Amino acid sequence: MKFAVYVKTPELRNDERLSSMLSALVSAGAETYFIETAGDLREGTGMLLSIGGDGTFLSASKRVGDSGIPVLGVNLGRLGFLSENDIGEVIEPLLAGDYSIEERELLKVSAEGLAPDRYYPYALNEVSVHRCGSAMLGVTVALDGRKLPVYWADGLLVATSSGSTAYSLSVGGPICMPESRVLIIAPIAPHNLNVRPLVVPDHSSIDISVHSRDGAFMFSMDNRTETVEAGTRLSVSVAQFSLKRVRLNKYNFVKALTSKLFWGEDVRNGAEQ
Repeated sequence: MKFAVYVKTPELRNDERLSSMLSALVSAGAETYFIETAGDLREGTGMLLSIGGDGTFLSASKRVGDSGIPVLGVNLGRLGFLSENDIGEVIEPLLAGDYSIEERELLKVSAEGLAPDRYYPYALNEVSVHRCGSAMLGVTVALDGRKLPVYWADGLLVATSSGSTAYSLSVGGPICMPESRVLIIAPIAPHNLNVRPLVVPDHSSIDISVHSRDGAFMFSMDNRTETVEAGTRLSVSVAQFSLKRVRLNKYNFVKALTSKLFWGEDVRNGAEQ
C-alpha cells in the first residue's frame, strides 16, 4: 500500500518514533511519502497517516477533501479522540488489515458575502461564531426555516457527532456516539440562563445570522478562523460527501471516554469496569 504522511509540525518529521514506524512499513513493502497540501497526494495512495493530535487530524481532513482517501490518526499530541492511536501500536494492525473504515459526516457552510475562495467550506467537528470584541452577540437561528429564540451569548456552534467531544463538550453539549446521525446546536457562554444545547437531525438546514455592536464577529470552521461583518448570514448543512476515517478494530469509544476524560470515574465501579 502507498501511505501519504501528514505532519503539521515540521520538527516531528525527525521524531525517532515516526522514523521507526515508517521504516517498519517500508520494510514490509509499503511506500511512504510526506505531504503538505492536497496537491501533493499521489495517484494510488491508499491511506493518509495524520501524525500529531486532533488539530493535525482536522488539517489532514482538509488535505484529503472529497478524494475518498481514508485517514488514520496517529497520536503524538495530547488528548485525542480523532487521533487516538499510539504510534507504537499501529504497525501490526495496518499490516494485518485489522481495521475498518468509518464514514464521518462533514458540515458544509455557505457564508453570504464571503468569497468562496476565501475559505474552505467544510468542517469535521464544528462551525462556530463568536465575539471578537467586548459586546455579546445576538445570534438568530432558523432550523429548517423555523426561527428559534435569539441566543444572547459570546457565540454559538453547530457540531457533528464527531465534534461532540471537542468544542461542543467544553460548552456543555452532550456526548454523542460517533455513528449518531445528529447535529448539536450549542450556545457559548449564554446570557439567557434558560437555553440549553439542542440536538437536531442531521438532515436539518441551519441558517445563522449574527448581530453585534462591535460590527464584526469571528467565524470558525474547525481550526480555521475568519473575521466577518455583523449581519453576515451563514447556512449550515451536512456535506454530500463524508470523511473516511480508519478505525483500528481494537478501538472502543466508551473506553476512550473513560481513559481520556475519566467519564464515570467512581470508586464504586471497580477495576472490571
